[in-house]
Amino acid sequence: QVQLVESGGGLVQAGGSLRLSCAASGRTFSSYTMGWFRQAPDKAREFVAAIAWNVVNTWYADSVKGRFFISRDNAKNTAYLQMNSLKPEDTAVYYCAGSQVLQPDVSQYVYWGQGTQVTVSS
Repeated sequence: QVQLVESGGGLVQAGGSLRLSCAASGRTFSSYTMGWFRQAPDKAREFVAAIAWNVVNTWYADSVKGRFFISRDNAKNTAYLQMNSLKPEDTAVYYCAGSQVLQPDVSQYVYWGQGTQVTVSS
């Protein structure tokens, strides 16, 4: 069993930056692919970024490429999402998730955090 807790959300002006953290409990964190998703009001949850257990493989949604950067520290059981050049359309609840599949689709993420709110003002 893995429990995930996100932190680092908040209110930021457009063009600003935030770093989200996802702290995981459990000894198997380093074997999971970790992903970030977001859900804006009245919209479906969407994929943002993911990083494989090996740290080498990363994937990004086109909407965040070049602005967001995912990383992880397996020794600290923590995944991160560095968000730069934020836009009002990035406003959403951000969730981290874990999967034992190397490049999972959303249905293959089995562990989810509670989410952290990110609000970008114009």
